[in-house]
Amino acid sequence: MPDTMAYQVANDLRALRAFVSTRALARGLSPHRVELLALAVSELATNTLQHTTGGGHVRLWAEADQLVCDVVDRGPTRAFGRGMPAADAVRGRGLAIVEQVCDEVAVLTRPKETVVRIRLGL
Repeated sequence: MPDTMAYQVANDLRALRAFVSTRALARGLSPHRVELLALAVSELATNTLQHTTGGGHVRLWAEADQLVCDVVDRGPTRAFGRGMPAADAVRGRGLAIVEQVCDEVAVLTRPKETVVRIRLGL
């Protein structure tokens, strides 16, 4: 059964990072990898708050030898695979950072929601 937490506003991000970190450690993710997961989730949740309405929620669970985390919102499908923006770019690094720190990133579009699923090996 996944652990779930909703977020609505920027002030929720600290609690969201703590939630993800605590649950990931409890499921066996190494402390270094927990920091990477918290960074990735924070980037995705920030993207939700900046570009969609209604906030979102995070689901986290372990399966086999991986920690799986879904960041779910009502926004459009994300475009991954574009690489890191130029050093002088003002925006656009969040999704590239997520791709660099996670072992796998997938986008699932369902009716009324978009899910970014990230995986990190335990």
